[in-house]
Amino acid sequence: MSAPEQPVTILIVEDDPGDQILIQEAFADHDAGVAPRLILLEDGEQALDFLYRRGAYADAPRPDLVLLDLNLPKYNGRAVLEQIKSDAELRSIPVVIFTTSASLDDISAIYLLRANAYVTKPVDLDAFTTAIQRIKGFFVHTARLPRTSQAA
Repeated sequence: MSAPEQPVTILIVEDDPGDQILIQEAFADHDAGVAPRLILLEDGEQALDFLYRRGAYADAPRPDLVLLDLNLPKYNGRAVLEQIKSDAELRSIPVVIFTTSASLDDISAIYLLRANAYVTKPVDLDAFTTAIQRIKGFFVHTARLPRTSQAA
């Protein structure tokens, strides 16, 4: 008998309260398998404290995936991504940028920083939900992730 499947831990870094709710609801739509564990933070400083297990986050699990907005208070998403991908301990964590910007300059810059995906937030509610469900479908159910959160 195999061990029960552990939930994927997803760190969501999003400062917009409306988008936070929409993201949580889209991830909550149940399908086959174990629902992901969502950790919601509101700014880049919190995200880095969580990833480095500092202060209030000393016992934080290592996320299996980071869903990161670009426009954040304190440290913007670009700075957080750059820190993640320049750190030997963190760089294997997939990072999906989920932001309002459709700027080709932003997209190019983010991929140069080694983001795993760049998704522009749709304005339409149904399209927004579908975008999150597709991210979930791929990263939670299809892709194989470097699972280390259960050891943390």
